[in-house]
Amino acid sequence: MTDTTQDTTIPTWPMPRSCPLLPPDRYAELREEPPRQVRLDDGTLAWLVTRYADMRAAMLNPSLSVDITLPGFPLRLPLPPDPLLHSFLRLDPPEHTRVRRMVMPEFNNTAVDGYRPAVRELVQGLLDAVAEQPQPVDLLPAFAFPIPALMIARILGVPERDLDAFQEQNLALTRCDLRNADAVDAFGALSEYLEGLVRDKEREPSDDLISRLVHLHVAKGEFGRDELVAMVLLLLVAGAETTASQIALSVLTLLRHPEQIQPMLEQPGRLGKVIDELLRYWSISQDNQVRVAKRETTLGGVPIRPGHAVVFAISAANHDDSVFTDAARFDPDRDARHHLAFGHGTHYCPGAALAKMEMEIALPALFRRFPNLRLGADLVDLSFRYDTVVYGVNELPVTW
Repeated sequence: MTDTTQDTTIPTWPMPRSCPLLPPDRYAELREEPPRQVRLDDGTLAWLVTRYADMRAAMLNPSLSVDITLPGFPLRLPLPPDPLLHSFLRLDPPEHTRVRRMVMPEFNNTAVDGYRPAVRELVQGLLDAVAEQPQPVDLLPAFAFPIPALMIARILGVPERDLDAFQEQNLALTRCDLRNADAVDAFGALSEYLEGLVRDKEREPSDDLISRLVHLHVAKGEFGRDELVAMVLLLLVAGAETTASQIALSVLTLLRHPEQIQPMLEQPGRLGKVIDELLRYWSISQDNQVRVAKRETTLGGVPIRPGHAVVFAISAANHDDSVFTDAARFDPDRDARHHLAFGHGTHYCPGAALAKMEMEIALPALFRRFPNLRLGADLVDLSFRYDTVVYGVNELPVTW
């Protein structure tokens, strides 16, 4: 639904932030009313959902589709509207359910617990390397990014000899604006590598996710090789960039709230509350949570017609004061377990348990290793990623 008229009463979206530590100011005003239309940067009109209750309901609404090929779908990325390039991220049930069931055994709580020793070993090795670097150290490439990137690579079955190059390639992709056409080339390069890796696993399987999917599903004709490559690419990019940004922003938050560090390290059960609050507070998904109405429905009492685009402002819902009192304040004493940072319902993030486990190991290990850790730059000098799909910092210099 594109409108070329210049109605100045329709706000534009994405919206600017006045403070890098908080969602856009306008969200507070928009939460006072039902979903309303906004104008996306390509001129498309979309319904913006900002209230927590409305968003939970919308995420469960079967009339709202993630199918990128449907008319009216709000294209927020430059990738062609080919479902294979988006894997189950852009599939509706029952196809979404079928594909998701293939991969979820690799990311359920039992599987994630099995990854803990490898994450601990990885974290300790990274901390050893950080300790040897001249200060200040940029924790984003030295610590926050390698943890999820190398773990998902090992889970997938990337050979040890390829890990360094693979990590560099993945980092290059996550640092480019996914709304820029250059991202298509980066996706293409990673896809080409992964296609070759899948073929290698077909010939010589090992104990890894790709091998299991190849022989449990691809070999039986239940899943195409191109579908598998798309799924693996999604797991790789989504798993690495989001968790890396969350770890970096979490470190920044704790450095700004040093009174929270010792209780997190010493009090049983405290760590989980801190992590849930960090996830709620930042809500790093900026503008890729989108839907299109495939039939008549309502959102917050507002009628939505087929073909109308819908955008979820996750950080607006997670900063809804009617649910999270004084939501702009970082407060690990609150109950933030029901935040929407990982979504809700059918499309709840499949890697949520893995991301939380990596945070549970990384954050305490970092602050135990460097008890005098502090920012190596003033907050005003930090560069934030305002114009990317996932919010974050471009660098996180620290010293101790």
